[in-house]
Amino acid sequence: MLKKIPNILTIGRIIIVPIFVLTFFLPGFYGDVIPCFLFVLASFTDFLDGLLARLFKEESKLGELLDPIADKIIVATALILLVMDGTIKNLEVVAAIIILTREILISGLREFLAKGQINLPVSNLAKLKTFLQMFSISILLSGETGNKILNFQDYNAQTIGIIILWLSAFLTLFTAYDYLRKGIDHAISEDNK
Repeated sequence: MLKKIPNILTIGRIIIVPIFVLTFFLPGFYGDVIPCFLFVLASFTDFLDGLLARLFKEESKLGELLDPIADKIIVATALILLVMDGTIKNLEVVAAIIILTREILISGLREFLAKGQINLPVSNLAKLKTFLQMFSISILLSGETGNKILNFQDYNAQTIGIIILWLSAFLTLFTAYDYLRKGIDHAISEDNK
């Protein structure tokens, strides 16, 4: 039973998405706290399912398939909702587009490299990028409630969240370039055979 927990956590992360969307539209305090909590919970289960899978040496094909899908669904959903409600606006939308574009690019790249049985391991910088991305989105989801809690002089929660979102977007570009370079090098070497 313990060995199935990583896959259960991953599936749970996918199931959270529609609940997350519904609670996002709740007014006031509950519309800030519940979706923020659900996103933090989903982010934590992303870390936990990978840790448990390695711990139990139970890295399954189902988990390998569903884990990146679950991550991308929750992040894309959160970013779209935050753009829709104006939390992320104007030039800040570029940071969200960079993050979403990188997710699509890396998914395609992983699929291409998998055909050649080439694994694209996650770098430490990519892990930092993911942490900052999840942290910034969590802060942005906290809304007015977050502003009341995280108010550092001239910087409210939304400002802090946007700054961290931009930082994660820059790391996203850097890590995407590294992965893309590896993919292109492999494609060129395959073409030259």
